[in-house]
Amino acid sequence: MQKPISITAISSISPLGNSLDDAWESYQNNQHCISEKSFDNEHTLVAEIPKDAKKHIELLRQSDSKYKSLDDTVLFAIYASRRAIRQANWNGSDNFGINIGSSRGATQLFESYHKDFLKKNKAKTLSSPTTTLGNISSWVAHDLQTQGPEISHSITCSTALHAMLNGIAWINSGMCDKFLVGGSEAPLTPFTIAQMQALKIYSKAKLNKECHSELAEESFPCQALNLEKKQNTMVLGEGASIACLETGKKENALAIIKGIGYATEILEHNISISSDAQCFQKSMQMALGHLNPNDIDVIVMHAPGTIKGDLSEYSAIEKIFCNKTPALTTNKWKIGHTFGASGALSIELAVLMLQHKKFIGIPYLENQNTPKKIENIIVNAVGFGGNAVSILLSK
Repeated sequence: MQKPISITAISSISPLGNSLDDAWESYQNNQHCISEKSFDNEHTLVAEIPKDAKKHIELLRQSDSKYKSLDDTVLFAIYASRRAIRQANWNGSDNFGINIGSSRGATQLFESYHKDFLKKNKAKTLSSPTTTLGNISSWVAHDLQTQGPEISHSITCSTALHAMLNGIAWINSGMCDKFLVGGSEAPLTPFTIAQMQALKIYSKAKLNKECHSELAEESFPCQALNLEKKQNTMVLGEGASIACLETGKKENALAIIKGIGYATEILEHNISISSDAQCFQKSMQMALGHLNPNDIDVIVMHAPGTIKGDLSEYSAIEKIFCNKTPALTTNKWKIGHTFGASGALSIELAVLMLQHKKFIGIPYLENQNTPKKIENIIVNAVGFGGNAVSILLSK
């Protein structure tokens, strides 16, 4: 890191709710946000945004005739971005940069347009502009009326943390002193679900409505960070999380970014990483910089709930931190895997733990290590392609 970067605001819409207060309140209980949804008459486990949050998105959709043709990925991002800049006291004339990415982009619209094309052999007029990945940041810039640079990308599940890296790079270059970064994902669609099921990584669990103990293992269909599980348990979720970055240490900072790390490893398989996640070893070591590994209190893991994914990241942590592993956690057991938005939602969890000085653990893990203090947190994300990112946050 050339200089510290402040996170002066963070806002989200997710299965936890549509505000930081909602998110923190939800983290206080041991109940997951996973439910069943029907796709082609088959029930599948997903984590949707709550009904109240859906009403806010629908009001946004109806507020402007141009917004009626936009995908939820764009609307989620607009909604969270509005609230983030309000919290940071930014306005459009500040000409801040925008980098909001998505792993899949407008998948719901794309599937709908393609289905219609197969029937009529003709594409609808807006089928292209409304389904490009650049659609997200450009519409957010339009909505916020900013003139700064706007960037969109897909780097699979590490997309949001790569957006944060990019914002930091722009700020460090002196080309911008403020950047709006994050990720947005609305992947709860038939084809996307079918893709994950075809990879055999999706949870096959059934919601146990007869189990009344919220701590019972069978009550949690996504077993993220359960290293003893015998089957893959990934569940998809939806949402967006957006952060405001500013140069230097600001008085209103929610957290300070003290270190960043990134790495990509050569893959043996299209979706795999090495058994000891060499990409994570390199990204975490880079993020640590000159800091003693013993000073890290918590790691918010990527931990998607798959057997190999969870184990490889854990192995990487053991190699970097040796005999003193920090307290480990993840939020995917609660809100599912939100693909390109997941890293930003993990940043949100880290910021909340720093703010409240309270560790949010995983309820079904026995003898889970808890930190004596919460001052330094590493947040990890990785995606298909072995592209890992680690962000070091402190209060």
